[in-house]
Amino acid sequence: MFRFLLRSTCLLLCTGLLTLALNRATAADAPQLKLAKGNKIVLIGNTLAERQQHFGHFETLLHSRFPELNLVVRNLGWSADELTLRPRSKDFNDHGHKLTDHKPDVILAFFGFNESFGGEKGLEKFKGDLQNFIQETTTTKYNGLSAPQLVLFSPIAHENLGKRELPDGAASNRNLAMYTAAMKDVAAKAGVVFVDLFDPTQELMGNSKIKLTINGIHVNEYGDEQVAKIMDKSLFGDRPAKEADLAKLRAEVNEKALQFWYDHRAVNGFYIYGGRKAPFGVVNFPAEFAKLRKMIAKRDERIWAVAQGKSVPEKIDDSETGEFTKIETNFKGVINISPPEESIKKFTVPEGYEVNLFASEVEFPELENPVQFTFDNKGRLWVATMSSYPQYLPGTPVNDKILILEDTDGDGKADKKIIFADKLHIPTGLEVADGGVYVAQQPNLMFLKDTNGDDVADERTIVLHGFDSADSHHSISDFTIDQGGALYFSEGTFHHSQVESPYGPVRVKDAGYFRFEPRTNRLSVFISYGFANPWGHYIDRWGQNLIADASGGANYFGAAFSGDVDYPNKHASMKQFLTKQWRPTAGCELVSSRNFPDEAQGNYLLNNCIGFQGTLQYKMKDEGAGFHADPVEPLLQSSEQAFRPVDLEFAPDGSLYICDWFNPLVGHMQHNLRDPNRDHAHGRIWRVRYTKKPLVKPAKIAGEPIPQLLSLLNTEPEERTRYRVRTELATRDTKDVLAETEKWLAALDKKDADYEHQVLEALWIHQRQDVVNEKLLKQVLRSPDFRARAGATRVLCYWKDRVADPIALLQVQVNDEHPRVRLEAVRALSFFNSQQAIDTAVESLIYEQDDYLKYTFNETMKTLERRVKGSTALPHVPTEREKKNAESDKKGKKK
Repeated sequence: MFRFLLRSTCLLLCTGLLTLALNRATAADAPQLKLAKGNKIVLIGNTLAERQQHFGHFETLLHSRFPELNLVVRNLGWSADELTLRPRSKDFNDHGHKLTDHKPDVILAFFGFNESFGGEKGLEKFKGDLQNFIQETTTTKYNGLSAPQLVLFSPIAHENLGKRELPDGAASNRNLAMYTAAMKDVAAKAGVVFVDLFDPTQELMGNSKIKLTINGIHVNEYGDEQVAKIMDKSLFGDRPAKEADLAKLRAEVNEKALQFWYDHRAVNGFYIYGGRKAPFGVVNFPAEFAKLRKMIAKRDERIWAVAQGKSVPEKIDDSETGEFTKIETNFKGVINISPPEESIKKFTVPEGYEVNLFASEVEFPELENPVQFTFDNKGRLWVATMSSYPQYLPGTPVNDKILILEDTDGDGKADKKIIFADKLHIPTGLEVADGGVYVAQQPNLMFLKDTNGDDVADERTIVLHGFDSADSHHSISDFTIDQGGALYFSEGTFHHSQVESPYGPVRVKDAGYFRFEPRTNRLSVFISYGFANPWGHYIDRWGQNLIADASGGANYFGAAFSGDVDYPNKHASMKQFLTKQWRPTAGCELVSSRNFPDEAQGNYLLNNCIGFQGTLQYKMKDEGAGFHADPVEPLLQSSEQAFRPVDLEFAPDGSLYICDWFNPLVGHMQHNLRDPNRDHAHGRIWRVRYTKKPLVKPAKIAGEPIPQLLSLLNTEPEERTRYRVRTELATRDTKDVLAETEKWLAALDKKDADYEHQVLEALWIHQRQDVVNEKLLKQVLRSPDFRARAGATRVLCYWKDRVADPIALLQVQVNDEHPRVRLEAVRALSFFNSQQAIDTAVESLIYEQDDYLKYTFNETMKTLERRVKGSTALPHVPTEREKKNAESDKKGKKK
């Protein structure tokens, strides 16, 4: 009852504040928008526009205000769009979503947020771009008869959420106020409608106890409702006395918006309208989208009826919206679906290993096309399934799921299943963290959370927008978290992703890896490289990245090409650390399990899903700045036609689990995406153990006291156990974690062979809690173990803006005796923008250079030179150290 009364009080307060904001938004000179029957209204612009279609409040108010006008509303908003920068994948404009295709009578435009990061220096360019935009938009007859009415909306204010890890918004709001004023001025001179969302939302944010945004810049559902009310009153004045049932109307609006979303943001666009539409896409997709667009039109009619107070059938009848093209298979072989008991007989493993079935579609029918999995801190397996692969079929509701599978009696087989989440669409990646699970929900990153303890998601939040989905096989996937708490995920070629963040827009073209810090909401491009389709990322116990590019079967040392580059530049081609045997691959892991043989520890495991169907194995070794690997006997191979290993991970008991997508027909170029032989109903999880050694006793992690969790970092050698310990620690109070970490660190035995690694773990704990400890950082930078020094150099890279004189610290690392430390330092210098950074990087050249050092140096120099002096190479000013070395060299030559 107390919570209800508190919320009611807050709502009353917020209602009063909203009234003030609305009154402010409707000054006497506020422009009005006049609509006519049948008007087509199109929203364009950034995430503020895009996000509205997921809530539906403004469109609901619009239809309820004008029930007799039969308005048609289409939302073309796209994350991070700017006036002059709106990248799309190949031939997107052929799909039917240009303004001339939608023939708008009214355009609602949302720009200025992403441009505002240009600050005062970018203001004049923004004004000029806006003038050009207004001129073009208000003189083009998109509907063939007349130019549209144009409404410009300012950005909303940046909300201070009161979290120490997030920006307070003060700097952003100074820029946003400046750009809002510029928009108002330009709009007034051009005679177009302008709506100020900045001032009224800033007023609301400054007084409201209920937050309007999820991260300071993107509205939550409540925030969308408030912004919708400001938009509505600013454009049209007071609400009519009588209006339709808004809840019922919004349900119809959101259903239409969802179907339009499947059209406008169609998954696999490269096969629908892009470079791979022939030969198969031209057969089936025209009929599919003709049907979908009729379905959308039918939903428009339902919206109009409900707005007018009429009743509509509860179930939507799409039977007369068209038929699909019948697709014949071009597969010439015989399709064989073996039951699990037959499939297991087709495995070959080295002597001493055995395979057993952990779970299949037989016991758990929902285990359909599992694509990625991970263990939680309770030892349960979370699995993303995607029976709706390859994409939504118009009229068939999507119902992909996140399953939790559990072995409650310890016999190595799942005996319990929970559906954590359903009604998902192609969830190609997931990772359990931060009290919930991050999921790829193309084209977005979502966070799903259970708030009442029943292991069923009851909160679903779109955390990040704007990841392209031109190819569902290439969309964000391959989720993993590093020791410092950053979440990584990859995407493949053909994609043009752009994502808004509180720190500015982030863009990448044609493949890369993203790095996201959930605490700070910082998103960056970790690697921008011409991958085909990376689908494999493992971070070793010292924080070094191993990257597998699935399509080509390439494997890379990640640090070397993860330096910073500015969009749209990409890193140059780099050598691989092993010689490819097979392709395509899917998932990689290093052996770290006391159950596996001693000689296998540290081996690189790599799934291969076509040709050789199994798990390859390579012996790893340090080589100069990086690594090298040589093939040894594969860990597992299957002669099963449909066996498709797509992920692998060591379990809490030290056994290895392999995710089997299980599909007899793969290859999205070789066969129609709708080929009837594509399987949607099978999936298996296999378990591999070594029989000559005992399984590991699973560590207790979930709910354990902080001191006990820290002790596991001493006693448990398995990297996956440590991975889960870090995940658990990240959910605890920062002060408690750091206080106990200080005690733990002080009690460590400095003579322990693993001492330097444990000190590095303590540094990572600080990084994950987003608390800079410069003293500890400097200690690890001077560690006697080069691997710890390299790991600390990576931390320094991400703390560079919060430590004193970071380049001075990097200068010492650039001159380190070990090449991997020098490589990390040169890589870190790519994140700066100064002549000093260039000069410091050049110091590394006085040492012997291997391929990786040469590569990383060249890539860093290209980035720095572009920033400091455009594309022109800078004359190098020798440092004092270089002068001394050069003088020493001269004396040596004379002797």
